[in-house]
Amino acid sequence: MRRVVVTGMGMVSPLGVGVSHNWSAITQGQSGIRKIERFDASDISSQIAGIVPYASEGHEGDYAFDPEKYVTPKEQKKIDTFILYALAAASEAVADSGWTPEDNESLERTGVMIGSGIGGLQTVYETSKTLDGKGPRRVSPFSVPAMLINLASGHVSIKYGFKGPNHSVVTACASGTHAIGDAARMIMLDDADVMVAGGAESAVNRIGVSSFAALRALSTGYNDDPTSASRPFDEGRDGFVIAEGSGILILEEYEHAKKRGAKIYGEIVGYGMSGDAYHITSPAADGDGGFRAMRAALKRAEMNPEDIDYVNAHGTSTPMGDGIECTAIKRMFANSLDTLSMSSTKSSIGHLLGAAGAVEAIYSMKALETNILPPTLNLENVSEPCKGLDLVANTAKDKKVNVVLSNSFGFGGTNASLVMKSI
Repeated sequence: MRRVVVTGMGMVSPLGVGVSHNWSAITQGQSGIRKIERFDASDISSQIAGIVPYASEGHEGDYAFDPEKYVTPKEQKKIDTFILYALAAASEAVADSGWTPEDNESLERTGVMIGSGIGGLQTVYETSKTLDGKGPRRVSPFSVPAMLINLASGHVSIKYGFKGPNHSVVTACASGTHAIGDAARMIMLDDADVMVAGGAESAVNRIGVSSFAALRALSTGYNDDPTSASRPFDEGRDGFVIAEGSGILILEEYEHAKKRGAKIYGEIVGYGMSGDAYHITSPAADGDGGFRAMRAALKRAEMNPEDIDYVNAHGTSTPMGDGIECTAIKRMFANSLDTLSMSSTKSSIGHLLGAAGAVEAIYSMKALETNILPPTLNLENVSEPCKGLDLVANTAKDKKVNVVLSNSFGFGGTNASLVMKSI
């Protein structure tokens, strides 16, 4: 089986634009969660979110998001924001990788696989309002292309002329991780030499926040203290904080990367999947689905639990989910808990839904590169199922990291795990 390495990374998150800025901010314990002000959320029980900081909103510096750096104002009207974020993150990742081929053979061997949990939700909302208020003749012809999840991959492939596999993944909050794992397999199976892979999401709008609030999935007790709201593994957690953004990685066949002298961040060596077959929104209480996904990833990596130095947890800050994940972790790493560290970066940026796994894979790669573990913020009183784990509470930690595991779990009982290592 061919080896797969990461040669480029790009990110747009509630902490801002750029992998370097994000890593600096998250390891310093900064938070990107704030009060919702882009739309009226006063009648919604949850009024906070992880929101990408726009230059137009007064944010200054290179980290502030400026859509016109990536898409002209005219073209912005034809795409949903999740596509815009994907294009921005892909732009950084492609530039970082240095992979900009012009010959047809190379373009045909380069593909794109970007996942999303929900896709063009704002476009769905706006189109519905237009249809009800103004009639079908006023509906934009670009509505459908803006809604479709696979159009993130489509736009990236069109921008760069990448003619290889053009695919997408829709597995709720596991979409980004599945996209990376599936794209890696395409390279392993010789369907491509290079894949642009990751996730993008933009569901911080009235329909998105209201819908998750109706499920009682969101944090509601910290509306006046947004940065304290996402508190994975803590007794005071009361739901996840919805967030937006995109993470994109350039995956490349190892010999292909070596031949062109590319910088290699690390290698993807394991990918595991499973299904809970239990409930549409709740994970199985014994954590067996997550356990089996991790077990499958380790089996593919030909590694043992004691080989893992750090786990980037799914850790959403929901009362039920965090305890279940801790149960699965303790079962999986029962004989190596004293050498394992785990944290949830959602404590800093919230839950990016279908983009979460991609952003977290990047944070995991940075942990491999820097030997620094990002912290779990707001961890004051560890809940019972999570006691006994090194959860990197509140402050980043220096630790030699050779192998990392990243988890993502989604509605419908879908689970995905990635194992990545230094090279």
